[in-house]
Amino acid sequence: MTQTKQPNEARPLAGRGSPSPLRRIAARHAVFLAVSAGLLAAIIAASLFSGSGEVAAGRAWQVLWSPDGSAASIVVHDLRVPRTVLGLVVGMALGVAGALIQAVTRNPLADPGILGVNAGASFAVTLGIAFLGIEAVSSYVWLAMAGAAIASVMVFGIAAGGGKGATPLRLTLVGMALGSVLLGANRAIGLLDASIYEQVRFWEAGSVADRPPETLTSVLPFIVAGLVIALLCARPLNALALGEDSATSLGARVPLVRGVSLLAIMLLCGGAVAAAGPIAFIGLMIPHVVRWIIGPDQRWIVVYTILLAPVLLIGSDVLGRFLVSGELPVGIVTAFVGAPILIVLVRRERASGL
Repeated sequence: MTQTKQPNEARPLAGRGSPSPLRRIAARHAVFLAVSAGLLAAIIAASLFSGSGEVAAGRAWQVLWSPDGSAASIVVHDLRVPRTVLGLVVGMALGVAGALIQAVTRNPLADPGILGVNAGASFAVTLGIAFLGIEAVSSYVWLAMAGAAIASVMVFGIAAGGGKGATPLRLTLVGMALGSVLLGANRAIGLLDASIYEQVRFWEAGSVADRPPETLTSVLPFIVAGLVIALLCARPLNALALGEDSATSLGARVPLVRGVSLLAIMLLCGGAVAAAGPIAFIGLMIPHVVRWIIGPDQRWIVVYTILLAPVLLIGSDVLGRFLVSGELPVGIVTAFVGAPILIVLVRRERASGL
């Protein structure tokens, strides 16, 4: 009698024991998430346990958990902790804003400055400093939000005019043109008066140090809202990356996706600029590096950018504490760190695709 093989017996044995593609992807993400979280924890520790105040790491660890009113405790709790937390929040905001802008414009070298959003926020704050005498960060927030919103609407409206629609190229060109005009206007206003120039110059350098105590609470609701919207937009942005026609055929409502993404960009950039001034390269480099490592899925790009963007910002802030006596603002350090990295990334063909 002939015996018939059961289906399970007919399966090749060579593939057994090797993980499926989905398991390999899951394992890869688990490793990368663990590495990203480890880097973030390490850089936060470096920020808390090093810097001004000449407080040894062991002493900083002790007073971090047991405040005793000593000079070391004041340095850790009043200077290092607020500075680190603000760097964490601002880094997340700038990084995710950059990821959204790169996805919306389909330009892998775009950053929050490319659509003129940062320039709009900066210009509004400069106007408030120069002509309204505003010095409180809580007022900066609303000015920055208004400036970012007006700039976003202007860029989107101008790019959408002429019957050709707001294509990525038109958005990029209009944003760059508007940003250049607002930057020039900022400089011109700063030259009107020496005191205005000093105040604007300090703020424009970009820093997370010595900010007023209300800074974080003033910007946090806007940045959290922007991050939530960004996470919700990530899946539709995957369809948008295929092109407008393909996205529409897949059921994505392209104008709505772009509009909501611009809202998130406005909230993130407005909050970050109001808190720390315009800081470049964070939103450009981190999403670019993440896309190079894990691919074009916007959902993962946003998640990893949330973890890694603060690493670059806080790391630059820590580096600035030791480069010169008196410290360098983080906005200057990110420019020094970012330019060489950007050149390397641009030269890598694989890194330039969305």
